[in-house]
Amino acid sequence: MNVAKMSPDEIRAAGMKALLRDLGPAGLIRFMQQFETGSGDYSAERQGWLPQSGAAALAQRIRAGRRPGE
Repeated sequence: MNVAKMSPDEIRAAGMKALLRDLGPAGLIRFMQQFETGSGDYSAERQGWLPQSGAAALAQRIRAGRRPGE
């Protein structure tokens, strides 16, 4: 195999094949995960997903959900 004459796609495919052969499917996945850094700002995005209420508001919602007499 002459890597100097291989295209980037051919090198990538040969590398994946070697990793799969030597590490197995789970090892290949674990290896690839090391290079997946993701994007965005999880902490900032998380604030948009979560309700903006505090502990007092949560306690009030819990009390409001109870039946009378409980």
